[in-house]
Amino acid sequence: MSRLAGIDVGGTKCLGVVIDDEGHLLQQTRLPTPYGGDALVATLAELAGQLEPYDSLGIGIPGLVTNEGILRAAPNIGGIADTPVGPRLRERLGHSVEVDNDGTCAAVAEWKLGAARGAKDIIMVTLGTGIGGGIIAGNRLQRGANGFAGEIGHMLVDPNGPDCPCGRRGCWERFASGSALGWLARRAASEGRLAGVVPPDGDIHEIRPETLTQAAREGNSSAVAVLDEFAKWVAVGLVNLTNILDPAMFVLGGGLAELGSLLHGPASRWFRELLYQPHLRPHPQLVIAELGERAGAYGAAILPTVHT
Repeated sequence: MSRLAGIDVGGTKCLGVVIDDEGHLLQQTRLPTPYGGDALVATLAELAGQLEPYDSLGIGIPGLVTNEGILRAAPNIGGIADTPVGPRLRERLGHSVEVDNDGTCAAVAEWKLGAARGAKDIIMVTLGTGIGGGIIAGNRLQRGANGFAGEIGHMLVDPNGPDCPCGRRGCWERFASGSALGWLARRAASEGRLAGVVPPDGDIHEIRPETLTQAAREGNSSAVAVLDEFAKWVAVGLVNLTNILDPAMFVLGGGLAELGSLLHGPASRWFRELLYQPHLRPHPQLVIAELGERAGAYGAAILPTVHT
């Protein structure tokens, strides 16, 4: 039995796991995500030591990760851009280390162990604070020419849209992520379109996605309308990806995937309305990810066994 180690770097924590060949969890540990590239490499090395013994090690990190394992940009984690994570860990640990984007790792996990088992053409979409993703096409993981494939959250959908942490404006994740849902709700409230959700003396800047979704579940029509607007933006990205890559399946992960019918129903309706020639083609299946918060770490563990 092989012991496959994987570490998922998140905004607040680094989660390390060891799994066997069948995906059974053998060990789990975590440490806080530090600030700065040197501290991150040290933390990853410490986690690797806690996970020993293992037969292989993979790391998943949010941001642009080259094929050599160099982190070029990480908009949502401070101080770690331009860090040669892979090369420095290989030197420090004395063995090979596979490093890739965390969305790509999550896609690998769901493809091999989760909701997309047996599928050959899938796109993983993680709807969290931002939007991450990974692409499997023709039963092969797609990394792209430089390793940057799968940065779907930074598709440009409105050049005049809100600022994105990546430095541009109007990225898909500014309209279809958890933070975007809060922004859409606050905008609706400022325009007087969120009656019954915000008290007359309430501060609209305190509106959170949870407030909106709870109101929608209770039948508040204003909240349902904002969620419908949000679902349209989700569908815009899924339609663009479908027109380009023609997947058989989308796997939705992240906290917003748990909205259930509040999201899936209107998103499916908008998808049919916006898709090119929707009546002449099969539509991708939309499924919910199965592996939860461990998906990135599981995928990182499997990564060294995946051939591209």
